[in-house]
Amino acid sequence: MSDMLWSGWGDPGKAAPLPEQVVALLRDMLGVKPRDLPPVALGDIVPPAPRLAGKALADLAAHGEVRTDAETRVRHTRGKSTPDLLAVRQGETVHTPDAVVLPADHEGVLAILALAAEHGFAVVPFGGGTSVVGGLAPAADAFVALDLRRLDALVAVDEVSRTATLQVGLRGPRVEELLGGHGFTLGHFPQSFEWASVGGFAAARSSGQSSAGYGRFDDLVVGLTVATPAGTITMGRAQKSAAGPDLRQLFLGSEGAFGVITELTVRIRPVPAVKVYEGWSFPDFATGSAALRALIQDGPVPTVLRLSDETETLVGLARASSIGEGGSGCLAIAGFEGEPEEVAARRAGAGTVLTALGGTPLGEEPGESWAHGRFAAPYLRDSLLDVGAFVETLETTTFWSNLPVLYQAVRDALPGHLVMCHISHVYASAASLYFTIVTPEIDWPAAKTAVNEAIIAAGGSISHHHGVGSDHLAAYAEEIGPLGVGVLRAIKAELDPHGVLNPGILVP
Repeated sequence: MSDMLWSGWGDPGKAAPLPEQVVALLRDMLGVKPRDLPPVALGDIVPPAPRLAGKALADLAAHGEVRTDAETRVRHTRGKSTPDLLAVRQGETVHTPDAVVLPADHEGVLAILALAAEHGFAVVPFGGGTSVVGGLAPAADAFVALDLRRLDALVAVDEVSRTATLQVGLRGPRVEELLGGHGFTLGHFPQSFEWASVGGFAAARSSGQSSAGYGRFDDLVVGLTVATPAGTITMGRAQKSAAGPDLRQLFLGSEGAFGVITELTVRIRPVPAVKVYEGWSFPDFATGSAALRALIQDGPVPTVLRLSDETETLVGLARASSIGEGGSGCLAIAGFEGEPEEVAARRAGAGTVLTALGGTPLGEEPGESWAHGRFAAPYLRDSLLDVGAFVETLETTTFWSNLPVLYQAVRDALPGHLVMCHISHVYASAASLYFTIVTPEIDWPAAKTAVNEAIIAAGGSISHHHGVGSDHLAAYAEEIGPLGVGVLRAIKAELDPHGVLNPGILVP
């Protein structure tokens, strides 16, 4: 399994510098300037000596492959938020693990957790390393990164129940390859799809770009096996049960703070025979939002449904050629997957609704262009960072009736910066707003705090699909209240009595 670019996103071969005319535009219109210090080279970063005693490393080696070389440790430092990348590009090693351990099975994970309690080091589960909320920056002195890539098997496919049991180290493309051999798909395609692991999908409550039709990842999970410092817990005898509270929900979104998910059973579906994506233009964000709400509430429901605001549409994160007449408007993408007749019927019905609610059809070209480039945005972020711009994303969610208030609150919390937004996920009662900020300079910790406070004050949730990590910890505590915090701490104390799992993450 290949590693991501240590100082950026994804495959180094796919990284491309910005065209000079774009660099000039950033310089002339936004005042972007090259950074004072160029990024350091990977080989020049020297992490501090491992803080683990020799016996601890020797004990770990009995239960997994142990790596302590500088390059491996740096590659497991932090996640992929913009602050993460800027820190690692300058050679910061504050959150560099003391060792990287690669267990081969569930029993190895259990043994490593026991050793952590015995020797007094922390454990940070590591899947694809794609966290953008400080989820890989624990509040710990000595810690190991628990790299789960060796847990990479398709354990079983139940074609009758349409479920598959997967080990958590599998990345998105490999899952589709393995399931495709049986004629099935998971249908989960977040922007991190090419690099994130299915364990990460579960631990962070991931939401894929086809969520309108397939649901979020937590909607797909019917069973879990989890290794905790207190032992193994297995959940999910059936998709639905009234046998008490659903304990699966303790670990879906738990970000490695309560246990390490080692295996999960998910719903699957046949590979769709047809996939069609199309573009629609709306005169403004409010009109487009109302049209999306009508579709998701009353149908017919597309598989993919998203809407860019005027700014995002105009600057080209959505295709500028798809802007409505007069140089303004908002671009929506609707995608339909399934059998040919069913897709045609849904597409025609959705088209009738969208047209009646102010939409103008743009044909398949904008939709197919979006589908072709939907995993490319993080590479663009890296290219912008390379020339000195600051680019970061954040997301939130609320009920439809409160969406305009939340949208404006976030924009008001970021004055003087280029702020773009799209509705990324839609549900009958609510929707998610995904913001992108581009600016020559910003005090991001202060801005992030202001945005978090604005989201909570406006009635939104601190996260829809990025999770809590350490970046959202204070706002999350306010969102769930003191009693909710007490519940989380009680769960943590029961499952992780020595506090070795990802300390400082999720649990206030």
